[in-house]
Amino acid sequence: MKPLNRRQFLGAAAFSAAALSTLRTRAAEAPTAPAPTPTTGPATAAPRPVKLGLIGCGWWGMVNVKAAYKAGGAQVIALCDIDSDNLATTAAEIEKLQGSRPLTFKLYADLLAVPGLEAVIIATPPHWHALPFISAVGRGLDVFCEKPLGYDIREGRAMVAAAAKSRSIVQIGFVRRQSPAFRAVRDFIASGNLGRIVNVDAQINFTAGTVSPVATTPPPSLDWDMWCGPGPLIPYSPQVGHKNWRLEKTVGQGHLYDWGIHLIDATRFVLGETAPRAVTATGGLYQLAGKITTPDTLTAQFEFARCPVTWRHRLWGSTELTPEFNNGVFFYGEKGTVFATDNKWIVLPAGKGAERQVTETKADLVPLHMAEFLDAVRQRKPVSATIAEAHLSTTVVKLAMIAYETGARLEWDAKTEQITNSPEAAKLLQRAYRAPYKHPYSA
Repeated sequence: MKPLNRRQFLGAAAFSAAALSTLRTRAAEAPTAPAPTPTTGPATAAPRPVKLGLIGCGWWGMVNVKAAYKAGGAQVIALCDIDSDNLATTAAEIEKLQGSRPLTFKLYADLLAVPGLEAVIIATPPHWHALPFISAVGRGLDVFCEKPLGYDIREGRAMVAAAAKSRSIVQIGFVRRQSPAFRAVRDFIASGNLGRIVNVDAQINFTAGTVSPVATTPPPSLDWDMWCGPGPLIPYSPQVGHKNWRLEKTVGQGHLYDWGIHLIDATRFVLGETAPRAVTATGGLYQLAGKITTPDTLTAQFEFARCPVTWRHRLWGSTELTPEFNNGVFFYGEKGTVFATDNKWIVLPAGKGAERQVTETKADLVPLHMAEFLDAVRQRKPVSATIAEAHLSTTVVKLAMIAYETGARLEWDAKTEQITNSPEAAKLLQRAYRAPYKHPYSA
C-alpha cells in the first residue's frame, strides 16, 4: 500500500463531521428534558415538540426516551407496558423529566388511539415488534422501532409492506449508521484506498453475565402470558425475563441476532451490499449450557457479491482477547486493512514496518439517531436506517441462525426471499404464531 496522502487521510477522517454537525451539536447541547416552546417563532427557537408514545417501558425504552429529550423537541404523552411496575416507574420518571405525566396503558391498541399522538417508539423484545408496528403505521403514525426488525423474515416482509402503504416516517434503531467512524471508513474504502476488499471479519466478544435459569413464578406485576405473546408460552425464569431475554431462542435469538446485527448492518452500509447469496454457520453451547438457549460460540459465513463476510462471537473467556479489537469490523483489502468500531478507526497499511494510523471520533449515537428521526417527523424527510435496509440486515442474521439450527449451507434468492436448496430450512422463514395471535404475513 502506498503511503497515504495526509490530506486524503484527514479528509476521510472528517468525512462525517460536516454531514452530522447540526445533529451532533443538538444531541450534545440540548437540555435533558424539553422546555415548552411555541410551535412558531424565530429561527433560533427550539424545535417543535413531537408528541410521542412509548411501547415497552424497560431499560432500553427509557434510553430511547432520554435520547429524544437530549436531541430536543420531544414530549412523551403515552406509555404502554404489560408489567404494571415498569409502567408506573417509567411514568414517574418521565413526569420528573418533562413536568407532565403521560397516560398509561397495558395494551398497545389503547395507546395508539390517544388523540394527538404523532409517533411511537417500539422498544419491546423483537417478537413483539411486528404487530404494534403494523397497527401504528396503519393509523398513519410515525415509528422509531428497535432492531432487529422482527422475529422472522416473513414478519419483516409484512412490516415493509405495511409501511409502504402508509406515509409514515420509519426509523429502525441501527444507530451505527450515525457513527463518524463507520461513515469515514465507507468513504475511505469507496475512494479506493484499500483496493479490492477481499474479506471482512466482524466480531463482538465478551463474557456474558447470567442469572438463574430455574423456572419460577413470574412477578405479580407481569402478565407473562401476554409477554410471550405470539411466541411459545415458555416457563418464566429470571434468565428469560426483563433484560436477559436476548440470549433466549424463542425471543431474542442470541448474541448475533441481538447485538451482532449492528455490525452486520454497519458492514452492509460500508460495502454498499444488500443480501448474501449463501450462508453457513457453526458453533454451539460449550460454556453456558443449561444457562442460555442460544450459541455461546458462533462463526457464520456470509457470501456477499463483493466479498465474504465472517462473523464470530464468544460469550466467555473474552479477557484472553485483545480488548481493542473485541468489538468491531476488519476490512481486509489488497492494499491494507482497516479496523472500525463505534468511535475509532485504524488503518493498517500493507508492508513491513508500516505505521498504524488511528483516528478517534466522538459521537453520542443514540441521540443522533433519535434527532434524525424527530427532524424527519417534523420535516417529512428521509432517514438513514430505513425499514427496507433494516429488513435486509435482519434477514442476514436470521439466515445465519437458521443455518446454525439446520447445519446446512443455505442458498438465498434475495429477489423471491426464498431458501432454494433446503425445504427444511425454508420452513423456518416464518414461525407459527400461538393462538389467538395471527401472523401478519400472507403470500
